[in-house]
Amino acid sequence: MSFLCRTRPLRLLLPLLLLLTTVTVAPPASSEETPATSHYQVRIGEDGQKIFKSHAIAMHGEPKYGPDFIHFGYVNPDAPKGGTLRLGARGTFDSFNRYIPKGSAADGLGFLNESLTAGSADEAFTRYGLLAESIEWPEDRSWVVFTLRPEARWHDGRPITVEDVIWTFETLKEKGSPGFRFYYQSVVKAEKVGPLKVKFTFSERGNRELPLIVGELSILPKHYWEGLDEGAFEKTTLDPPLGSGPYRIADFEAGRFVTWERVEDYWGKDLPVNRGQSNFDRIRYTYFRDDVAIRLALKSGDIDYREENQAKAWALDYDVPPVRQGWLNKIAIPHQSTTGMQAFVMNTRREIFRDPNVRRALAYAFDFEWTNRNLFFGQYTRTESFFSNSELAATGLPEGEELDILERYRGRIPDEVFTTPYTVPETDGSGWPRDNLRRAFEFLAEAGWVVRDMKLVNVETGAPLRFEILLFSQAFERIVLPFVRNLKRLGIDARVRLVDQSQYINRLRAFDFDMIVGSWGQSESPGNEQRSFWSSTAADSPAARNLAGIKDPVIDELIELVITAPSRESLVARTRALDRVLLWGHYVVPNWHLRTQRLLFWDKFSRPEEPSRRGTSVNWWWFDPVKAARLEARDLEGQAISELEPEQRPGFGMTIVVVAILLLAGFVVFRRVMQRPQT
Repeated sequence: MSFLCRTRPLRLLLPLLLLLTTVTVAPPASSEETPATSHYQVRIGEDGQKIFKSHAIAMHGEPKYGPDFIHFGYVNPDAPKGGTLRLGARGTFDSFNRYIPKGSAADGLGFLNESLTAGSADEAFTRYGLLAESIEWPEDRSWVVFTLRPEARWHDGRPITVEDVIWTFETLKEKGSPGFRFYYQSVVKAEKVGPLKVKFTFSERGNRELPLIVGELSILPKHYWEGLDEGAFEKTTLDPPLGSGPYRIADFEAGRFVTWERVEDYWGKDLPVNRGQSNFDRIRYTYFRDDVAIRLALKSGDIDYREENQAKAWALDYDVPPVRQGWLNKIAIPHQSTTGMQAFVMNTRREIFRDPNVRRALAYAFDFEWTNRNLFFGQYTRTESFFSNSELAATGLPEGEELDILERYRGRIPDEVFTTPYTVPETDGSGWPRDNLRRAFEFLAEAGWVVRDMKLVNVETGAPLRFEILLFSQAFERIVLPFVRNLKRLGIDARVRLVDQSQYINRLRAFDFDMIVGSWGQSESPGNEQRSFWSSTAADSPAARNLAGIKDPVIDELIELVITAPSRESLVARTRALDRVLLWGHYVVPNWHLRTQRLLFWDKFSRPEEPSRRGTSVNWWWFDPVKAARLEARDLEGQAISELEPEQRPGFGMTIVVVAILLLAGFVVFRRVMQRPQT
C-alpha cells in the first residue's frame, strides 16, 4: 500500500513511516495462476515466463471489476456535482509541497496529483489504471510496464508523459522525504520503452506487491518543477503547484484556510475509477488550534463535517439541540477495516526491557476494563492482534499451513505459541487489579526483580526499575496516569513526560525513549512495510517504524514469507504466524480499537446507501440542494443553532419577574448612593 496513505496517525510523522530493507530470500516456487475465466491477457515471453496484461492488477487472484466496468460498486455514478464542503483542520500549514520533510503541508494536496493506478475500497489490494490505461508484468513480478493514457493532461493542457513519470521517481528517491528512498529501494530503474510506456525493474523476484506499490506513485510535472529556480523542489512553497487531479487550489491564507475548486475540464472525470467521486464544487479546509475549537466550529455551523476521534467528546460534547432535532447528524458506521495495533511500546534497546518477562509483567498493570468504562464510555474493544479486526489476526491455536510454518522454528520461539492461545490480561474493572498485579510480581521475580523498601529493584545490582512514558498529546495523559498508578503499586518508578511535537519526533528518531504510545496501521494486504515495522535492519534506522527495536531472525524470515506469499490463503496463514510470534514476544501492551466511523455532519449531504467494507468517505458524498434548503429555512426561523430548545426557554411570565427583580435591585443601590453624606 501507498507510502503516503498506508498509515494515518500524524502528518508530521510521515517521513518516519516506512522502511523497505532488502533481505535476500529464495523466490517462491509457485507461479501466478491464470483462472479459466480471467481478466488478464496472457502471452509467453522470451524467457518462457507468462506475461500478463490487463486494465488492473490484484495482489492475489483476479480484480473484482472487469475491463468493461463502468464504476465502483460503492459509489453513486449519477451523483450530482455542486455545493461546498467545509472541513476543519488542526494546527497550521506553510507549504504546498508534501513530498519533502520540510514544512507543514496543507490538507487536500492528495487532490492535486494523480498516480498511475487507483485502488478500490471493496477489495483487499487491487489497483486499476488511472494515468495508465494498461499494466503488464511477468509471472515472477520482477518488472512492470505501464502504458499511459494519451488523453491524460496537466491543468495547463500539456500531456502527461513518460518523462514525467521517470523524473518523478528519480526526484522523489533523490530529494524527497527519506521514506521514499526506503519504500522504493527495491526498484532498480525506471526507463522509457515506448512513446507511452514506462518500465520499472525490481531487484527481487516473487515480491508480488512491488508492481502495485509502484503504481501508487503520484506523478509530478517535470516541465513545471524544472522551470522554477534551481533547488525549488527541496524547499517549502506557498505557490500553488501544477497538478492533474480533479481539484486545484482556488484561494488560501497561510495557516488559516485553503480552498480547493473542482476542475471543470478535468481530463479524467469520466473514467470508471472516478465516476461518482469528487462531487463538490469547492472544498474548504479551515485551520483551528485544537480539536476543541473544531468541535465548537462544527456545532456553530462554521464547518460541515467531522470524524470524531475522542470517546469522551463523542459521548458528552454533542448533546445539543441541532443533534437532537436531526439537523446535525451523529452516526456510527461499522467497518471491516484492519485496525492494526495501538499500544504502549517498550523500547527493547533499553536494558530494562530486554527480558520478555519484564515486558509481559507490565501488561498486567494496565486495567483496560476500568479505563474503557470510566474514560471511554464503553466504546472500545481491546486489541489482541497486530492485525486486529481482520481475518489476518491469529486466533486460537495454530493449524494447517500456519502450524507448518511455525514448526520450522520450534525451540526458537516461545513454547506458548503452540500450546496457548494469546489473550490479554483481564480485570473486573474495579480499578484495583490485585490478581493481575500478583501475577505481574511472579514474572518480575523470574526476571530477577524484587521489592525492597517499597521499591522494585534488581536482585543483583539493587538498581530500581525506573522508566519514562513519553507523550506529546496532553489528551492522552489522563489515560496513561491510571496505568502509572498500577505500575507504582508494583514498586516501579514510572513517570510521564509531556513534550512538544518537534521534540517528540527528534527523540523518536534518536531512539531516545523508554516507552511511548505507538501505532502501526495495517492494510488487508500486508507486505513490504512489515520490514519497516519489525525487521532487524529497521531497528537501527531512524526512518523506520520498528519502534520496539525488535531484532529476531525468526521474525525477519516470517516477514519475507509474508511478502512472497503466492496466494491469499497463504498470505493469511503466514501473516497469522507473524502475528502470533510478535504477540508472544510481549513487545507491547496492547491498547484498544474502534470498529465504527464516528461521523458528525450537517444534514445537507447525501451519500451512497451502502458503505464499502471499509466504511464511507466524503469523496463519495454529494451536496443535496433540497436538504440544504430545508436546513437554511430552519436557520432563518431562528431554530437551527439555538442552544436551548423551546421547552427549555424561559416563559413570558418568568421573564417579567426577572426584569422586575433586576429593576428593584438597581433602585435600592441608587437610593443608598444618593443618601451618603457629602464630604
